Amino acid sequence: MALLFLVRHGQASFGSADYDRLSDLGRQQARWLGEYFDQRGIKFKRVLAGTLKRQQDTASEILSTMHVSPGEHPPIETHAGLDEYNGEALYRVHTGGRDVLEHQKSDYRDYWRTLKTAMHAWAAGTLTGTPETWGEFGARTRAALSVACAGAARDDAILVVSSGGAISRAVIDIINAPGATAIEFNLQFRNTGVCELIVGSDATRLLSFNTLPHLDRAGR
Repeated sequence: MALLFLVRHGQASFGSADYDRLSDLGRQQARWLGEYFDQRGIKFKRVLAGTLKRQQDTASEILSTMHVSPGEHPPIETHAGLDEYNGEALYRVHTGGRDVLEHQKSDYRDYWRTLKTAMHAWAAGTLTGTPETWGEFGARTRAALSVACAGAARDDAILVVSSGGAISRAVIDIINAPGATAIEFNLQFRNTGVCELIVGSDATRLLSFNTLPHLDRAGR
């Protein structure tokens, strides 16, 4: 069976005007993950990432530290279904247009409590006027994973780089869990956290969730 590695992007720029940008630490996290894959002798058959810069750059940094022959890496395919939900839009709809950065800087904890409440309302279908519904969000993440798994052969390795919310939304469909579980997973998902999925002929199964094997050593 094929093995799909579903990875969250590295640390981005929370609290800045441009969140969609890896920090120096985020780039290093991704390179360490590439070294880990390289040490395991993994060679990816396919690599997919969302359209967001932090996702694309994480995929590039991972591949940069994997020692393979020139041209042996597959190109990074782009699929918008792997993009993160629009958290700022959810927040603004829920709060009636409150400024996101102001709230983040004035009370970090209350900002996250407010966003979490908005997300629960979104998943329950009671938050209207959002760019996409909870169901539409799930449909596009499922479609993206379907594309990633298409034609996968036994022993193939596939790398998919996305974001915490999109990964969590995809995972709850695999394990048949409620929307509230996706929200809890999302808020606990770590930078460059890895989920392993077993891709079989009849189903995709969750093997591991939100692990950091590449950071489990001194100095990291």
